[in-house]
Amino acid sequence: MALKHPRHDGRGDRDLEVNPIFSREPVEVPRYALPRGEMEPATAYQLVHDELMLDGNARLNLATFVSTWAEPEARLLMAECAEKNMIDKDEYPQTAELETRCVHMLARLWNAPDPGHAVGCSTTGSSEAAMLGGLALKRRWQRKGLKGRPNIVMGVNVQICWEKFADYFEVEPRYVPMEGDRYHLGAREAVELCDENTIGVVAVLGSTFDGSYEPVADICAALDDLQERTGLDVPVHVDGASGAMIAPFLDPDLPWDFRLPRVASINTSGHKYGLVMPGVGWALWRDGGALPGDLVFHVNYLGGDMPTFALNFSRPGAQVVAQYYNFLRLGFEGYRRVQQTCRDVATRLAAEIAGLGPFELLTYGSDIPVFAFRMHEGAGFNVFDVSAALREHGWLVPAYTFPKNREDLAVLRVVVRNGFSHDLADLLLADLRRVLPRLSAQPSPVRTADDAGGFAHGAETKHPTTPGRR
Repeated sequence: MALKHPRHDGRGDRDLEVNPIFSREPVEVPRYALPRGEMEPATAYQLVHDELMLDGNARLNLATFVSTWAEPEARLLMAECAEKNMIDKDEYPQTAELETRCVHMLARLWNAPDPGHAVGCSTTGSSEAAMLGGLALKRRWQRKGLKGRPNIVMGVNVQICWEKFADYFEVEPRYVPMEGDRYHLGAREAVELCDENTIGVVAVLGSTFDGSYEPVADICAALDDLQERTGLDVPVHVDGASGAMIAPFLDPDLPWDFRLPRVASINTSGHKYGLVMPGVGWALWRDGGALPGDLVFHVNYLGGDMPTFALNFSRPGAQVVAQYYNFLRLGFEGYRRVQQTCRDVATRLAAEIAGLGPFELLTYGSDIPVFAFRMHEGAGFNVFDVSAALREHGWLVPAYTFPKNREDLAVLRVVVRNGFSHDLADLLLADLRRVLPRLSAQPSPVRTADDAGGFAHGAETKHPTTPGRR
């Protein structure tokens, strides 16, 4: 939830204007207060619809990781389930059953040791799922009876939900900064920050900064060596918000999941490369031992016994049903085909952009279908100029600077999602070629990082120009 401070939209307190065709008599529609009376449904719809036209076309938003397209059948199922409260598992037992099936399917996809007895749940998104994973890590550490301050080790590129977790639940965050061409967490750097009070290491499968996988297997191996040398047993949580729904289909031989014994838990976003409209996430644990039972609450006032582990309570069952629909509709081969198409579009588009001249690729779209690129030195314009110029054509392509130790690096990033086809990629390239001559004629850059403040990456950003800090 984004916290909004009171502000005006530049039009003062002037009433909203109603098209005369929708109302025979004057209608008073205050902007920041409840109207005194009712209005016709069509009038209310027109007012809201016209305001929302200013949001632009979500399909052209290459900043967000969140799904912006769904099949009509999925939308129909979501509409049919919008009024079902996901938490009321006794009243809506079949919706709860579909959630359980999804958990088992993910457990098999992520190679859980005993997927038939998988431990997991749906959430409102990967941010809540990540926090649940962090809470389980903290409770396991507390059971050791240590008296120091708990800490958690992660790269500076983690999503801001981990910073929130550390702040809200009083855990010291230990960030590994970027160095040179290393834009995410490294195994050696992670181990150097671990001690007896480390509740876990967070490894990101698909960094929002550049789309790269962190070396989960190397991190686990380094922690295995640490335990052998010192006795410290530090678990790993994999933040697979994006990559956990890419790697199983496109990189099946990559060890990152429960095949690695040190991986205790995994989260993902169903509403990203899970292909569901927002918002749904998933949190899974290796087994019952990885999720302390005292974190699971049992309530019966809704009828029957209802175990729950969540930071949210009431939420619609629509997205969970849509996730099951996608699993049923696509199967393994369908997901593989969709994700492979996204990667093919990303790698081709990255190569085409690199060939335009002014740009240099940092990543190539070959992990998750996301890539980042920067300007070559000597150009008379910068990435913020490019972002602003593309926005004139309807494209939302974020420009931002990297965090600590690489604040000097400013990049553009493209997220390729289901529905962003080769044809749309060609249209983006055409518009990019169209704006380059004008930008090249500039004697110096016009835009700055502050001008990019409107961009986010699909969740929330702490620093507007830094879309990985969600």
